[in-house]
Amino acid sequence: MSCTIAVKADVVAYPTFLALGLIPDSSIKVDFVEKISNSSKISLLLNNENDIKIDDIKSSLIYISSLFPDYFKFDSIIENWVDFALANLIKKNFNDLSKDLITLNNHLNLRTYVIDYSISLADLAIFGIIKSNPILLSIIKSGNYINITRWFNLIDSIASIQSSITQFNGFKLLNSNKNKGKGKKSASASNNGNNNSSKKTHKANFNIDLKDAQDGKVVTRFPPEPSGYLHIGHAKAAILNKYFADMYHGKLIIRFDDTNPAKEKMEYQDSIIEDLQLLGIKGDRLTFSSDYFDEMYNLAINMIKENKAYCDDTPLETMRAERMDGIKSKRRDASVEENLDIFTNEMKNATEKGLTYCLRAKISYDIPNKALRDPVIYRCNLIPHHRTGTQWKMYPTYDFCVPVVDSIEGVTHALRTIEYRDRNPQYVWMQEALHLRPVHIWDFARVNFVRTLLSKRKLQWFVDKKYVSNWDDPRFPTVRGVRRRGMTVKGLTDFVISQGPSKNIINLDWSSIWAFNKKVIDPIAPRHTAVFKKDACLISLSDGPTEKTIEKRPKHKKNPDVGEKDVIYTSSLLIDQDDALAIATDGDKEITLMDWGNIVIVNVVKDETSEVVKEIQGKLNLQGDFRKTKKKITWLANTDDKVELDLVDFDHLITKDKLDEGDNFEDFLTPKTEFHTPAYGDVNVSQMKEGDIIQFERKGYYRLDKAATESSPAVFFTVPDGKTVSKYGNKK
Repeated sequence: MSCTIAVKADVVAYPTFLALGLIPDSSIKVDFVEKISNSSKISLLLNNENDIKIDDIKSSLIYISSLFPDYFKFDSIIENWVDFALANLIKKNFNDLSKDLITLNNHLNLRTYVIDYSISLADLAIFGIIKSNPILLSIIKSGNYINITRWFNLIDSIASIQSSITQFNGFKLLNSNKNKGKGKKSASASNNGNNNSSKKTHKANFNIDLKDAQDGKVVTRFPPEPSGYLHIGHAKAAILNKYFADMYHGKLIIRFDDTNPAKEKMEYQDSIIEDLQLLGIKGDRLTFSSDYFDEMYNLAINMIKENKAYCDDTPLETMRAERMDGIKSKRRDASVEENLDIFTNEMKNATEKGLTYCLRAKISYDIPNKALRDPVIYRCNLIPHHRTGTQWKMYPTYDFCVPVVDSIEGVTHALRTIEYRDRNPQYVWMQEALHLRPVHIWDFARVNFVRTLLSKRKLQWFVDKKYVSNWDDPRFPTVRGVRRRGMTVKGLTDFVISQGPSKNIINLDWSSIWAFNKKVIDPIAPRHTAVFKKDACLISLSDGPTEKTIEKRPKHKKNPDVGEKDVIYTSSLLIDQDDALAIATDGDKEITLMDWGNIVIVNVVKDETSEVVKEIQGKLNLQGDFRKTKKKITWLANTDDKVELDLVDFDHLITKDKLDEGDNFEDFLTPKTEFHTPAYGDVNVSQMKEGDIIQFERKGYYRLDKAATESSPAVFFTVPDGKTVSKYGNKK
């Protein structure tokens, strides 16, 4: 059954969107209508003669349940929780909310979902109302109600939920655009709402007013060149293009700009496709610029015939100087017939004469914008193309190819980085000169990070010189590099969305993106124990277990869903030397062993020459009050079960935050960028698989890069947590 749901923007709209987003192939169409003062009402309108109008969220959810009974039920238990949410969670006063939050938190203590073992309309009603209540949202994110926070993060991590939220925000944006010019009162109210929301949530502004953007008709494109691996700058472009395509219910084209066989490889092409899939980005079409070589060749011929392009054999350095100084090329006034002959016979066949020529657009030779000074649009290249082989011996340049293929493929909006701004008039000129459909351009700031290079040429230099292992090195800003370091897809995506399509160019510290990642991994990363191997101190308990004892403990105290781990208890323990020194220096009489209890210090044994603490002798005091001890330390059973670890930390490849024009990056190489610390890990490490992200308590987050073998330790890479200094002192 087809129907239209007209949604009022605010609290009650969220649950409706979320429910529909969980139903595959729903025939429901959602239309966003103007916000009204009573935001607890929406209306469902059937597309038939007997329209059914429903004016409240509970009725909306009941109606969705009746349309899709295989996916959702609505019984008395769900009704009670929906009533609870509507009665108690729309409040804006913290004091009024606290009692109800305690009720919900206690209910979720041993539950994954609000009801039963799967998501229900009760979850969606509560989640949606929390999501749209800024006061409540900030309380939940504070972590004071740990069960609600765990549950909230679980719902928020569901891909279809995220997609529905993106769609909801898109409708809000469309409605905002539609309401422009409807009167000062309406505009003012809308703007005030936007400003308040911005202040509360600090989210990027996506209301960029894409020219002529129509819902369902927007087509964006992401055109990477297969000349290297996808880096974080490319990821931003890809995510934003996908975001706006989804926002307007349009299409995204993934197109490989494969017009330079000297730099391109199938290896890079395959890696880009894999990385985009890792990011959850799949275009509606996958195309190649090389698919259009015939069309571009014919269009270039038409340009020559219309005296809009000419063949030029001016030496490269001379041509650059003439373009810089605004000097007319000696070949600029050659006849159309001569240019056609050179292009179609000499250049196309790459003859000895043809190899000395290029084709230039005849725009201007002395216009102030140097990008318009007769740019090169075709040049010869004898290197076989990785897709077309030796079929072509000359290729279009980026400046000619992109406006042509964008128009041919139906792109409506070309979103690209601001570095192309001076070439935007060139883009427009090409389409006009070739009598092609125009495409709107929106340029946004590229993402720049301190002490980071994004140039493929420079990154290739590091690979070739063996400064890094490969393009997936954790010190590289490639998608594979940051993923190997421990960046999650959600962390990266959330960061990009937070930056938005702004035109403001800023140089970011890496801590900003890792802070987003921490929000993703902290609620779900299992907690484990590691002790630094160097000068590890022995704790001997006179009344400890005479035999090894193994007990189950939660991997994450705030999230029982993470599971359980084995904790070994013995009378012989290991602790970090720093902790041992602190105990010896401060003269503590009693300390707390985390996840066990208190011990009373009986004696401290030091090495007489080095002052290294060799052993701490003590006895258990499990009835002792941990609140009265100053030191709570991690420890590890000194048994054969402990696992050898190599904890690896990294520094930036270059020492200067931002290279100036003329700087040679080779003059700013960081002398040492990789740091290894041997350690012991708890017995559970042996069961982990590569790629697992955990937290070694009191040390930080780590990603397992290589599992332990009989002859080599388990290799863990530090995952930055958004702080600017690592555990080992080197700046991040």
